[in-house]
Amino acid sequence: MNTTAIINKIKSYQDIIIHRHVRPDPDAYGSQNGLAEIIRASFPEKNVFVVGEEEEWLKYFASMDSIDDDLFENALVIVCDTANQERVSDQRFQNGKEIIKIDHHPNNDAYGDLLWIDTAASSTSEMIYILYQQEKDQGLVLTDKGASLLYAGIVGDTGRFLYPSTSNRTFQIASKLIEYNFDRTDMYQHMYKTSLKMARLKGYILQNVEVSAAGVSHIKLSKGILEKFDVTPNETSAIVGVIGDIEGMKAWAIFVEEEDVIRVRLRSNGPIINILAAKYEGGGHPLASGAKIHTWDAVDDLLEDLEQICREE
Repeated sequence: MNTTAIINKIKSYQDIIIHRHVRPDPDAYGSQNGLAEIIRASFPEKNVFVVGEEEEWLKYFASMDSIDDDLFENALVIVCDTANQERVSDQRFQNGKEIIKIDHHPNNDAYGDLLWIDTAASSTSEMIYILYQQEKDQGLVLTDKGASLLYAGIVGDTGRFLYPSTSNRTFQIASKLIEYNFDRTDMYQHMYKTSLKMARLKGYILQNVEVSAAGVSHIKLSKGILEKFDVTPNETSAIVGVIGDIEGMKAWAIFVEEEDVIRVRLRSNGPIINILAAKYEGGGHPLASGAKIHTWDAVDDLLEDLEQICREE
């Protein structure tokens, strides 16, 4: 994908609305709001909005805008970090005059009029920096605030540069971003501080986890368990990695009961799991994916599939 085509589209619109996925993480917020900061600084005459549901723990980075339906009619919509249309936060994105998709997940749902997909990127925030880097001669400006957002997104999606998706390019970009003026220590504290209730939930998970001979583990977080610890389903995204450091762990699943579905957070230390996720109405990265089931009876089937993958590894 030629990044110049994206900038040319941005230049041709007065109203630009930027979306990201539901249940956002730092990369969703970072890429969405980092791009918004670049456009605002580069083209101050344009109207730029960021939309989607608010996530309390990410308000430190940015707040969402509230806009009327009719604004979409003549607007350019840009969707960041969202593989599937159904996962776009604020489904009014479909009402935009044109849609651009920027994402680093496998392109299983090729929606939009312009698509830029880079599965080699550690994060969509990394891609937004590449967009800035490649198109600086078109007048793009990256502010300290924009740099801090992109850095946070990269840190979040690379697990502080520990995940295999971290490349030489990722480190090169990170080194450029930290030249800007923002407080990395304060950022880390906001991203990784743990509330007492979440610490207790982590303790519950570690006390009840078991690892199979194939290196598979799982935990069920029913509505009752979530109520006991006063934790919402969205908040469980913060504990998905707690099992991964246990010796002998190849892959694990965290089943989270929501109102009308059981969300499955899948992670791996080696075996490829996104194909399994696709079988269960999900998808994602080779080592980090999501899926869903509709009854607890389906847990055993999913775990047997996961066991098979790990036995073959």
